[in-house]
Amino acid sequence: MSDLAIRVEHISKRYRIGRRAETNAREALTQLIAAPFRRHAGEQPDETEFWALRDISFEVKPGEVVGLIGRNGSGKSTLLKVLSRITEPTSGRAEIHGRIGSLLEVGTGFHPELTGRENIYMNGAILGMRKAEIDRKFDEIIAFSEVEKFLDTPVKRYSSGMYVRLAFAVAAHLDPEILLVDEVLAVGDAAFQKKCLGKMGEVARGGRTVLFVSHNMAAVRNLCGRSVLLNSGCLLSQGPTEQVMEQYLHEIPRADSHASLKQLIDNLPADPAFKLLGIQLRQKGMPVYESVLNSLPLEIEFTYQVFQRTSGLRVYFDLLDAEGIMLFRSFNDEDAEGIPTIEPGTYKSIGVIPENLLSPVHYELSLNTTIFNVRSCTPEIRVPIHVQRAGRANRAYPSEPIRGKLAPALHWETTSLVAAP
Repeated sequence: MSDLAIRVEHISKRYRIGRRAETNAREALTQLIAAPFRRHAGEQPDETEFWALRDISFEVKPGEVVGLIGRNGSGKSTLLKVLSRITEPTSGRAEIHGRIGSLLEVGTGFHPELTGRENIYMNGAILGMRKAEIDRKFDEIIAFSEVEKFLDTPVKRYSSGMYVRLAFAVAAHLDPEILLVDEVLAVGDAAFQKKCLGKMGEVARGGRTVLFVSHNMAAVRNLCGRSVLLNSGCLLSQGPTEQVMEQYLHEIPRADSHASLKQLIDNLPADPAFKLLGIQLRQKGMPVYESVLNSLPLEIEFTYQVFQRTSGLRVYFDLLDAEGIMLFRSFNDEDAEGIPTIEPGTYKSIGVIPENLLSPVHYELSLNTTIFNVRSCTPEIRVPIHVQRAGRANRAYPSEPIRGKLAPALHWETTSLVAAP
């Protein structure tokens, strides 16, 4: 048996933005026919190169649980796709010693036209398992995933939560020697996330190797003895998780004033499709910064320019607690049907955190832009906010503090069921 489970040697991955690889004669012919029309419309082929990974090298020993952390767009998911052999590196090589089970993004590894049952057996076969081995695990997979009623339904009709529950159950129970897990647990509810983290801990204690990508620093801290930090496609550091996590949190750009936020935005790296022009926090129509009132809605306003017709371009923010744990995420296209396409132009998107939702504690807003399933257009920027309690003092118990990371003002009604004597 090898003394290494994974060896990554000088892996680099380059993409050509705006260009499609001509993989067959039909696509080559389509490109040839369309070329005169593109030139007539003034479109020029975009030769911009984007390096998702640059010269990455590290090793993972059998039985190790290693965290892979970094900001959005740092290359974590691309690296897992290379290790899973979904995509080939531009240069470098990776040695994998053992059978890999991958849980990357929702949709990877399942055929949408096949039922849940058929996908379980197909995934087992891909892992090299015999039918008898899959049969022994089958009931355990179904019990964990909680999708028994829909087992013979094509998975294209599953909700994202059902899909990821079954996908995780398959990846974790079909005895892979190496388990690659990307940030997909955010799709599930809190109870399911807890169950998944418990299962990964069980897998790790069983001596199997786990490479775990997550923005949940508490989960990384609890599961991973060692971590690897990526930044803009480069390996920034590796070592004990606490040490690497401290460096990661220190490296994230934080805006401590209006001026520093503007400076961060002005110094963002260029993107061929998108330019972030400004971000503004407002309450009651007035700009605010850091100190906000929980009795008023908080508006997060993105202003940006789009240079070319783009599908799936979205701006969004995460609300994080003081420990960096994401409380929720909100996209500007949440109400869209299908993946929207945006035309060139200048836009303003405003997301609103409703009044009486936040506790009077410290939070951070993580501000991001991305093209769905392609790349991040800008690095993550964090803005600290301190919420002050106003307008909701409990009149009966004025000195009682609000408990919890969120403090929504829920509607209650109390009625008498028995008439007073």
